[in-house]
Amino acid sequence: MMDPRQMEKMMRQMGIKTKQIESSLVTIETSDGKILIAEPQVTEVDMQGQKTYQIAGSVKFEAGISEDDVKMVMEQANCSREQAMDALKQNKGDIAQAILSLQEQKKS
Repeated sequence: MMDPRQMEKMMRQMGIKTKQIESSLVTIETSDGKILIAEPQVTEVDMQGQKTYQIAGSVKFEAGISEDDVKMVMEQANCSREQAMDALKQNKGDIAQAILSLQEQKKS
């Protein structure tokens, strides 16, 4: 196994620079939702002016809630946008469960 200092020296000789970036959360937005990386270890690698980032940490996927889903819940449960969003979040995006939970709230 190579000594980390030797590795860094070799990388510098090849024109590769690295630096650690202090961060508390990394968010990657995708068409399907968000990927959240908590307590990330972020390394910036600069190779001849081309920067790339290496990220390691605890990963959590957060599914996105579509506007169509919110509208459907609002219409079916006759509620506000905020109530529909909260119900969808509490029911992990399950439209039917969100509507049922809102209807149950109105009965009580």
